Amino acid sequence: MIEPFEFLEQLFQVAVERAAPATLLAAHLPVPPKGNTWVLGAGKASVSMAMAFEAAWDAAFPSAPLSGVVVAPYGHLPESFLAETSRIEVMQASHPVPDQRSIDAAQKMLGLAKRLTKDDLVVVLISGGGSSLLCLPIEGLTLEDKQGVNRALLQSGASIDEMNIVRKHLSQIKGGRLLQALQPAEVLTLCISDVPGDDPQIIASGPTVPDQSTSRQACDILQHYGIALPKAVKDALAVGELETPKAESFKHSRHQVRVIACPNDALNAAAAHAKRLGIEPYLLADDVQGESKDVAMVHASLARYAAQGMGPFKKPCVLLSGGETTVTIEPKSVSFRGEPCAEDGREVRAARGGRAGEFCLALAKGLNATPGVWALAADTDGIDGSSSAAGARVGPHTLSKAKALGLNVNDHATRHDSHGFFSALSDLVVTGPTLTNVNDFRAILIV
Repeated sequence: MIEPFEFLEQLFQVAVERAAPATLLAAHLPVPPKGNTWVLGAGKASVSMAMAFEAAWDAAFPSAPLSGVVVAPYGHLPESFLAETSRIEVMQASHPVPDQRSIDAAQKMLGLAKRLTKDDLVVVLISGGGSSLLCLPIEGLTLEDKQGVNRALLQSGASIDEMNIVRKHLSQIKGGRLLQALQPAEVLTLCISDVPGDDPQIIASGPTVPDQSTSRQACDILQHYGIALPKAVKDALAVGELETPKAESFKHSRHQVRVIACPNDALNAAAAHAKRLGIEPYLLADDVQGESKDVAMVHASLARYAAQGMGPFKKPCVLLSGGETTVTIEPKSVSFRGEPCAEDGREVRAARGGRAGEFCLALAKGLNATPGVWALAADTDGIDGSSSAAGARVGPHTLSKAKALGLNVNDHATRHDSHGFFSALSDLVVTGPTLTNVNDFRAILIV
């Protein structure tokens, strides 16, 4: 049989390739309008989506006008990008906490919207990460304030749904407000989903999707996690002055939304590849949520049981799952500016790693060197939180190798330093930015 880690890395590669924009966009090419066609985009896949769209457009409609602007995180440009001429402008901004360039990108798109007519078509390319890349705080909230709220949400353990409900209600472009600005043009939104359930309202905070969430929900989330706002903004949110546009506002608009790739697509592609190699795949779920360490312990229990020849999973097999877990950074006390504060005033050391690495640390503990079990967890965008790696891998050797190197798995888990732990073991999964994003990928091989 193929070497276990090589097998798992092949599955990850196949999953990522299934969500590659180059293979997806041509099937969703619209018909040119009477007027101009504009492309707007935001997210980790925005540049590769724009390049794929432009290539398909040029092949099908070489004389039809096309222009626009997309924004991607710093470092998320294809290697070939600088060598290619593009009619679509590319901007870069900060992720996961916005910066001034995030505001510049939002203002540029809203400025373009003022030029549109009913004869124009706007194709909006949305993928995960777009929330921080398009940032235009509502009046009364500064960029520094918004950065603080973002940091606090990221450290709180809030789900992606909760984070984006708050972001939408504190923004002039999210939660359907960009769609509002693009009227009266025709709008086609193409999404690559990185969220559990694939709801376009949640992907990048749904800038071109009518919003069903409410100001009241945003208030409750902020209160639950102890995140403060300037009083004037808090009061405006509480009385509904910052409500997002709802479906009834767009009764007469021409707008379509299509999800062109999602976590389940990636997992099914990996499952098919496993089957071709003679390993039976079991898809647990594509929308797993919860604390990474808790999710890992459940996965560890299932794997240990299967390794003993019990339960519904017959070895050799691979357990596959996706979704978006969370990592809560302790202590929970977070200042308004988003700086973690220890109760005694000590500086809190920054975490190194992300959801996938955190999962692998806890999985290694939960498996406790169970023979015949190997695992890989990685983020399909190629970047796991604050790590430069996509994720990590675990095998029966993990704990003994760590002990031989003088590493304490509990210490690294407490400090949320999965990157340091798996780097020392040479068990990081390093891909660089993949230029797509269908969220977490986890695979556990049992032989």
